[in-house]
Amino acid sequence: MKTQPLLPIFALWIVISTISFVSAQEADPAGSSSIDIEMRTIENDTIVVPSTAGYQVVCFLGIECPLAKLYAPRINEIAKRFESKGFQFIAINSNRQDSTQEWREFTASMQFQFSVVKDLNNIIADKFQITRNPEVVVIDADGSVVYRGRIDDQYSPGVSRSKASREDLKIALTELSAGKPVSVSVTAPAGCLIGRIKKPAKQATVTYAKHIAPIFKKNCVECHRAGEIGPFAMSDYDEIVGWADMIVETIDDGRMPPWHASPKVGQFTNARGLTENEKQLVRIWVTEGAQLGNPKDLPESKQYTTGWRLPRTPDLVVPMSRRPFKVPAEGTVEYQYFVVDPNFKEDKWVSAAQIIPGNRAVVHHSIVFIRPPDGQLGLGLNFLAGYVPGQVPVKHVATMARKIPAGSKLVFQQHYTPNGKTQTDLTKIGLVFVDEDQVSEELMTLVAINQEFEIHPQQPDLTVTAKLPWLPAGGKLLSVSPHMHYRGKSFVASSVSGDSKRPLLSVPNYDFNWQHNYEFAEALDLDELQEIEISISFDNSTNNPFNPDPSQYVIWGDQTWEEMAVGFFNIARPRVPEKSTPAPTQQQPEPPAKKQTEKLETAFSPTTHAQAKAHARQLIEKNDSNGDGKLDFKELPRLVRYKYRSYDADQDGFVTVKEIETAARDAFHRLESQVNQQ
Repeated sequence: MKTQPLLPIFALWIVISTISFVSAQEADPAGSSSIDIEMRTIENDTIVVPSTAGYQVVCFLGIECPLAKLYAPRINEIAKRFESKGFQFIAINSNRQDSTQEWREFTASMQFQFSVVKDLNNIIADKFQITRNPEVVVIDADGSVVYRGRIDDQYSPGVSRSKASREDLKIALTELSAGKPVSVSVTAPAGCLIGRIKKPAKQATVTYAKHIAPIFKKNCVECHRAGEIGPFAMSDYDEIVGWADMIVETIDDGRMPPWHASPKVGQFTNARGLTENEKQLVRIWVTEGAQLGNPKDLPESKQYTTGWRLPRTPDLVVPMSRRPFKVPAEGTVEYQYFVVDPNFKEDKWVSAAQIIPGNRAVVHHSIVFIRPPDGQLGLGLNFLAGYVPGQVPVKHVATMARKIPAGSKLVFQQHYTPNGKTQTDLTKIGLVFVDEDQVSEELMTLVAINQEFEIHPQQPDLTVTAKLPWLPAGGKLLSVSPHMHYRGKSFVASSVSGDSKRPLLSVPNYDFNWQHNYEFAEALDLDELQEIEISISFDNSTNNPFNPDPSQYVIWGDQTWEEMAVGFFNIARPRVPEKSTPAPTQQQPEPPAKKQTEKLETAFSPTTHAQAKAHARQLIEKNDSNGDGKLDFKELPRLVRYKYRSYDADQDGFVTVKEIETAARDAFHRLESQVNQQ
């Protein structure tokens, strides 16, 4: 049985094809002829299509295709509802890379109660004219196809809607059970290409062993191996040959290997990519039948680190909670925050940190922040570490470290994406400490952020900007991480001097599924820069294939159908920065009082402790609809709800006057500290 886990859906859609669009007005759902075929189930029972007993619903699924994994439970649910109305369900696997035993175990895990067939030589897929899975075909008693296509439109490559806007298969079956014709008989299937048997060329000029395995070893196997983000292993010929057509498709579409920075701007140590010659070799290999060649030509296997990728075994491992978090099978899970007290009695310097999700199938991202004790200030965003799709661990330098003040707590921000089955997760972070006297540079993360925007329905191009609040004296810029959601279109980070701008990083085609941390080949000296600005564009039009709903107004928010405009900047500065006066050419900082008023988050703007307390009371009085003296998050407007979820210090699902007051006061101190350091 394959060892690959069910992996995060937003990341995995990268290796799935984009949708093959079919015009319902032009296409004949039956194809060129009626269906007439006899097949045997894995239990050796005979099934004849068509059946004189009534309609048959034939579902094509793959074991490792992420969309097939998502929709298999839904097909099971639909079958339970409609089998009593005379519909016979059949599940078929046509992938050459999926064995009969693996298919048997997969369908058993999904608890299918209907017929299951293994299509060993793609004969059935060819007869039904199937190209991808999941795909469903409904046949009437005459053998005519009355519906073919997707199950619904909730999931597609790169998009996970909170719910389906059209449940195509359910609608078709409901119409048929009522004696009506199917109103939409053809929809576009979205999923993985069927792994078909290939006809080998008589003489292959390119083989897997000699030409292709070295390419995959260098560029792909790091992620495509057991326990990593790739949905299938790329180190085993028998497995990879079934994905050959998908590999070519994703390479030609520019989705693999995943890298989105423009080669014209900056140089980065973690850049990914295939040369044109390597791409052409892969294409020829597939065209010639994806042949193995001489096994003696295979390169030696590379040993990869599993688990912790730290300089040494972590000095401390901190789980996000005492017990796992339960992730529902469907729907939307708002960001979850877990506050953990590591009981640090003294300051800790962290030279390396890594987050390991407890369940990669449902953890879209995890970020751990440092929450200093009340009254103490942190640096920048108080960021400690992050895990996001497709981001490889950063390189660690022993003399660079982040400071965790004594008495601090760690805050885990968890973003979960349901995948069709109820799951649990217990994410953890591993920390490597270093003695303070060994630290020459302090690591910090600053953020350029714009929360005040509104994207109109069908708006194809909205650009917003933001600047870093300050540049640490003597600092070096190590890397940049853009962050938007599905409507994110492009990202540019630039150094600004007067009216001139110099791009440092350009991401012309941002992809939410692969949130890279772009590491500069040479760190940039911040003393040579006056300001750093980000420019982010959004596309809320129908032309954006990942757009959840182009008819909606979009504002800032946690969820993926909302938007963010953020640039994270990872910086190293001397551990004891010298006080310096800005150069005459630089714009002098505005007075702290004005800075405080303008820069504090719009959800609260207290400039004194008394104002913080008054703000907390006013907020509760205004929104406490049930009069219990505290706020359930549902009582807050969505625009500000995300701001207050992290203030729930005791994690009881409510925020109190004291919790809001503390959060507002901490934000005030944090900004005041940044202003004073300029």
